[in-house]
Amino acid sequence: MSRRYPSLALALGLAFLCTACAPKVLPPTSISLPPAATRPKGGRVPATQRPYEVDGRMYYPIPSAQGYEETGIASWYGYPFHGRKTSNGETYDMHELTAAHKILPMHTPLLVKNLENGRELVVRVNDRGPFVKDRIIDLSFRAATELGVVRTGTARVHIVALGEAMKTTEGGVTTTRFVENQNLQTGDFYVQVGSFKVIANAERLRDRLIREGRQAVVFDYVRGDEVFHRVQVKGGNTLTAAKRMERVMVGAGFPGAYVVAR
Repeated sequence: MSRRYPSLALALGLAFLCTACAPKVLPPTSISLPPAATRPKGGRVPATQRPYEVDGRMYYPIPSAQGYEETGIASWYGYPFHGRKTSNGETYDMHELTAAHKILPMHTPLLVKNLENGRELVVRVNDRGPFVKDRIIDLSFRAATELGVVRTGTARVHIVALGEAMKTTEGGVTTTRFVENQNLQTGDFYVQVGSFKVIANAERLRDRLIREGRQAVVFDYVRGDEVFHRVQVKGGNTLTAAKRMERVMVGAGFPGAYVVAR
């Protein structure tokens, strides 16, 4: 519940085409599809790649070869983090549609679908977490409420990174075009291998890793009234390199190692 705590076509196709097959409860923030759209270089856009309109803004599902999708467990967080600073410096408002993710760039819009009840909505990444290996996203209280996750605490979800879209008029014809987003494969990646309440233990592990030739650091994280000293190893500037380092650290005796981004 708390912080204590990638086929795209098939997943999205089911989300929009199966409403006539089974009951589906949509959250207040609904998602609608416009009748047509075009990509920047032209060409017919598959139905599952047409943009969403959410609160007056348009979003495209990023092609899976270029974007990011993931299936796993979602959790949520509210108090006592409400009103505190998020990882990108914003003030956390648990009544907004936001979420924490370990590696996606800040402000990435994500389509989140609760695989247990069919509900879905779009959230914006503005924080880091959840710092539990088997959980892939930490939802705000409002997002968790609309997705039906609050009562159960966790739920199995599928998330898809979205790209923003914009309407343009050329020769009197209005079309919706994809806006290039930042490369989701690049960033400042680390692999977390341990978290301690006693800083001496964190420093001991960091120093051992440095002696072994690793670029290790201790990164402090404040949660409530507690401070956690997290030991992280530099994973590189691409997600591919970071995932490789994660496998290396797992093989080196850290089975709980996972990739995070600054």
